[in-house]
Amino acid sequence: MAEQGSEQRRAAGHDPKVGHGPKAGHGPKAGHDQALAERVQAALRTVADYPSPGVLFQDISPVLADGGLLAALVEALAQRYAGRVDVVAGVEARGFVLGAPLAVRLGVGFVPVRKAGKLPGDLLSAAYDLEYGTANIEVQHDAFVPGARTLVVDDVLATGGTAGSACDLVERAGALVVEFAVLVELSGLGGRQRLPGRVVHSLLVL
Repeated sequence: MAEQGSEQRRAAGHDPKVGHGPKAGHGPKAGHDQALAERVQAALRTVADYPSPGVLFQDISPVLADGGLLAALVEALAQRYAGRVDVVAGVEARGFVLGAPLAVRLGVGFVPVRKAGKLPGDLLSAAYDLEYGTANIEVQHDAFVPGARTLVVDDVLATGGTAGSACDLVERAGALVVEFAVLVELSGLGGRQRLPGRVVHSLLVL
């Protein structure tokens, strides 16, 4: 599978790419980004055949377990987006772990983009394809102030199905997606190409 190709490139010694996105001028200096990306790469754990055979799953649990590293990640994102967003939207579930503390650091609200069946009230829903199956995500129709500048956050950008659906849902709810920010991008799966017109910020590209 394509994930295997991405992991083989990483194992072969390719340097991680950082700050990947059309607006490379925003945020921390490249040297700081590089050092942070290398710390993330060193902490990542690859799990074979999860959640289905043939998938190489990039587990960020060790990254989150390192308090200093987690704080540095939140701070780097806060420097990039300070004054640029009105709300942070996190994609279930690991987008919550990154998005909520970032929202607190920025002094803005947080909106969860959840799996189907987890939210009450009137909802907007979207189906999407994963690299290992299909799923649905939802957001409450009144979750955003109209026109709110929104940062959508997730942990890993793989095929782009989740990211594209989440951004579409946010805009269907009346908000404006400023950027899609992700901790790790698996470039071999082509997720960025499924987000035409979106500004994507990836701390680490494998």
